[in-house]
Amino acid sequence: MTNKPQVLFLSHGGGPSPLLGDAGHKEMVACLKKIADHIPKPSAILIISAHWEENVATITSAARPALLYDYSGFPEESYTIQYACPGDPGLANQLHEIFEKKGVASRLDGQRGFDHGVFVPLKIMYPDADIPCVQVSLVSGLDPAEHLRIGEILQDLAHENLLVIGSGFSFHNMNAFFTPVTSESEAMNVSFESWLVETCSNPDIEEAERAQRLTQWHQAPFADFCHPREEHLLPLHVCYALTRTHCSDFFELRILDRKSSMYYWSAEQSSILAN
Repeated sequence: MTNKPQVLFLSHGGGPSPLLGDAGHKEMVACLKKIADHIPKPSAILIISAHWEENVATITSAARPALLYDYSGFPEESYTIQYACPGDPGLANQLHEIFEKKGVASRLDGQRGFDHGVFVPLKIMYPDADIPCVQVSLVSGLDPAEHLRIGEILQDLAHENLLVIGSGFSFHNMNAFFTPVTSESEAMNVSFESWLVETCSNPDIEEAERAQRLTQWHQAPFADFCHPREEHLLPLHVCYALTRTHCSDFFELRILDRKSSMYYWSAEQSSILAN
């Protein structure tokens, strides 16, 4: 047990498809199950999802949040998925107070439920739904520096055995997902992923440089192809700024036939998983 959180950036796939047995998500499901099996089970989860943006950092504070089926065009069973994990109003209030003390605008939201960026990966990792969860929004404008600042603020959060998850996608080009993979698109995908793995995992990179690379991520090779809009990458910025070090473990896999990655920072600052 520790007051220093475990931190995980995960790629959450396409809508509810990972829960429906979709072949394009088999590696993702296996990876998330492997992570959950090898890391200490948390007492609470704080999760930043790519699927919630607000004008200020907003925090779910309901004791029993509902689910938001924030997708369309999927089978009927997609809209009856259940994940009845409790909220954690105490953790939500503590986080809100920390934001206020740091002079960063935030608010509590006692009505909003959990979107699929939350309940899809959590249902895979912790199917018993017995871990309290709080969700934090992205801030509209999607400024990388602002999300690094949010991660820094989370360093002040004192909660024993907390898991912080950034739920996004290391590759998120919707048009590309619906077109065949070509040698050109594969090369662009691989180039950006190689840059991202190097940025997050290389222990020889100084932290000031690592932060600068993430702040200026648009300069990475084929960044705008892999992320025409940055909302699925920014949860990674929050995760990194909370830890301010290279990841303990990283995972390279294919999701929807695109090269993707996930990153884990151990509370003990040592690798506990096999890459």
